[in-house]
This record gives sequence, C-alpha cells and structure tokens, in this order.
Amino acid sequence: MSDRNWEAEMAKIDKQLASVSDEALLAESKAVAPAKTGTRTVAAPTVAAPARSAAPTAGAPAAGAWKGWVKVAIAVGAAAGLMFWPWPASCGGPLIGFTAATGAVSLLGVWSALGTWRHRLGLAHVTSLLVVVWGLALGAREVLPRAGYAVPTAERSEGWSCPAPSGAPPSVGPVPIPG
Repeated sequence: MSDRNWEAEMAKIDKQLASVSDEALLAESKAVAPAKTGTRTVAAPTVAAPARSAAPTAGAPAAGAWKGWVKVAIAVGAAAGLMFWPWPASCGGPLIGFTAATGAVSLLGVWSALGTWRHRLGLAHVTSLLVVVWGLALGAREVLPRAGYAVPTAERSEGWSCPAPSGAPPSVGPVPIPG
C-alpha cells in the first residue's frame, strides 16, 4: 500500500476547487481540452489553479443574480394570471387553452428554477418550484376527472367536448324523409 495520506490530498483538492468559481473552471476546461483528431494524445500533467486572494463571500449575490429574480417574477406573474382566467374552462376550446396555460406555467417554473439554481438563489429557487407545483396542480384539477382518475363535479365534467344543445336534433346520420 501507498504511504500517502489520501484524506489530506483530497482535502487539499477540495480546498482548491472551492476557491475557484464554476465559470472559471468551465472556461479553463474548455481552453485545456485537446482538439479531436485521429491521433492519440497524451494528457499533460495538471497544474493546480492558483488560490484566489479574495474569495467571494457567501452572502454576496452573484453578478447576474437579477436575471434569476426576473425569471421568477415572470413565472409568478403567469401563475397568478391563471387565477384570473377570463373564460369558463368547463369544456371545448377554453378548457384546452386553460390546460395548455397550466402546462406553460409549469414550464416557466422549471425555466426560472434552472436560472435560480445556476445563480444559487435559494428563496427564488423555492418560489420557482412552488410555481411548478401550482401549474401541475391546476392542470391535474382539470385533467384527472376527464381521465377517469377523479370524481367529476359540476364544474369539471368527465368529457373534454361540450355537450350538444338540448333543443337541437341529434346529428346521428341521414334523416329519413317521410313520404
């Protein structure tokens, strides 16, 4: 066995990685990556990145953090807009539109969650995940009774299409002419 202290070695590597931002690591790995050719390349020995003199503080927001908050504001605005949906979504086109809007709100929540995760914005990320849950819950409220997984109610019938008007004759096929 080797007489190296691997715990100390790994702790030193972890310390070096913690001192470098994610963007700097990605930029360095792209610059060092060898070009893909038909020949085999031998990797050069790696050199540890120099330690930064001023590490960013844990409480300081990142430079592009405002973008994450803008994404959250858009997603929350769309989720709140579903509460004021202007048409009754009981059947037909308005129901399909409302269901599509709930899917769009869920996608906006995922979009903002990715942005807030990237910028390490904890509160904004939780808000984004709540928007995802809100969109999925509203969509499930409409879809599940129509799919047979929930009990239909007066507001949410079991069909997607609107029933025919009661005064209209049923259009089943050709009507025989008396004669």
